[in-house]
Amino acid sequence: VRMSPVSHYLLVFLSVLSLTPVIFYPFGSVAGDTVNIAVEDENSTLINLWSPFVFFGRTYNRTFVNNNGQLTFNQSSSQFISHYFPINGSEDIIAPLWTDVDVSMNGIISYQQYSTGSVLTRATRDINQYFPGLSFTAIWVLVATWDRVAYFYHTGTETSFQVVLISGSDLSFILMNYGDCAVAYNIVQAGYDTINSTAYFKIPGSDNGSFTPNLKNSTNVNVPGRWAFRVDGGPDQNNLQGTQLICS
Repeated sequence: VRMSPVSHYLLVFLSVLSLTPVIFYPFGSVAGDTVNIAVEDENSTLINLWSPFVFFGRTYNRTFVNNNGQLTFNQSSSQFISHYFPINGSEDIIAPLWTDVDVSMNGIISYQQYSTGSVLTRATRDINQYFPGLSFTAIWVLVATWDRVAYFYHTGTETSFQVVLISGSDLSFILMNYGDCAVAYNIVQAGYDTINSTAYFKIPGSDNGSFTPNLKNSTNVNVPGRWAFRVDGGPDQNNLQGTQLICS
């Protein structure tokens, strides 16, 4: 039986949806994302933020989505060999999965900002669930997604992860979401670091490439595959009460 073009594209669309982890915020063409050009290492996208984002006392109006799985603020980064936190360096870094990524082989890196709509409603609900007592209302969200990206020099590897920046009033949060992640043969780690490492956090076990597939089972908010942090510099930034460590 020959399938009509409409049925074929519907099947492809549904198969993509089935591969998308439930915990991921909307991304890709369905969300109207802007897509990075597939250039290995050197690719970084400057995003002018619609709303200021406070990161441990410093306020930023822009960020760089870097190819190799991290966000920086003052300058782009093509660094593909991550230094383990704490770096004691001169840059604030948000690293959902910092390693040597090569989207020229496969995968897409995309991003989208929101100031209205259902994504803000979802972010408000999530933050109030993970950080009760704040009566938080999200006014801005940035979603950056690495969808089925490959590791450099390892064809056929596919790894999906996402970072969500959320702000409202003077409060700032990040979510790190993990789908299926391949074993990493290069140096890898997940977490965040600040200038001079006055604050930093490394997801336990994330610096061991053989444990990378278990990121989707780890959490600090009792939601497998999700880590949530308050990062404006206020209390409870690590929210470790519900931590489930990575297991083999």
